[in-house]
Amino acid sequence: MGSIIGWAVLGLVAGALAKLIYPGTQGGGMIATMVLGIIGAFIGGSLYTLITTGKFALASSGAVTGALIPSLVFAVLGSMVAIFLWGLVTRNA
Repeated sequence: MGSIIGWAVLGLVAGALAKLIYPGTQGGGMIATMVLGIIGAFIGGSLYTLITTGKFALASSGAVTGALIPSLVFAVLGSMVAIFLWGLVTRNA
């Protein structure tokens, strides 16, 4: 249960920071921000694993551990990617 709360908190913070940094306006409330942040943390964790090990592996679903700053940086970067992809999916053509 603690790992779920940890990912939710990291996702909320990362999603909020990504929305502040990302140019333009994004819709969605707190739940959308948290979901995009959690997805971003997953993307960022996978990217971090690829960079550090040279092998692609999906981020584990374990507890949020390790250094907080690198985890938050990669989660924010991943959240920005998630916001970009969400914008592509929801854009009215």
